Amino acid sequence: MKALATAVAVSMLASAAVSASDQTDVMAVVHQWVDAFNKGDGKAAASYCADGALIIDDFAPHVWQGPGACANWYKDYLADTARQQITDGSVAIGKGPHLDIASGYAYLVTPTTLSFTKAGKPVTEKAIVTMALKKGSAGWQITGWSWADR
Repeated sequence: MKALATAVAVSMLASAAVSASDQTDVMAVVHQWVDAFNKGDGKAAASYCADGALIIDDFAPHVWQGPGACANWYKDYLADTARQQITDGSVAIGKGPHLDIASGYAYLVTPTTLSFTKAGKPVTEKAIVTMALKKGSAGWQITGWSWADR
């Protein structure tokens, strides 16, 4: 009986360690994506996305999916911001994200702040981002996200 209790305790500790590591790894990918976006490096940001990603955002065409979705989203983001005279876009992930991880999949809901300059005036908007990620042989990748203004 003592051996069984020890095995269960060791299994629980190993599970918690993997979970903590996965949480750190998932959030690292999200922050790396944000950092690349904030530097204006769409190619680097797209590198954190899986080929079959699905993106829903508040500017037309509103949905991007399949191979190249993240790169196509970024191209359309640049066109939309140019049309609206928006510059210096920067995203900040808020505190208190909701993160579920199970069986190599992650689900993240987090408050965000988008700061930018529009026609020479600073603007800050609050939003919620929901992301899905999948763990593969190359690590965690973003398989989809949606953006909702608050």
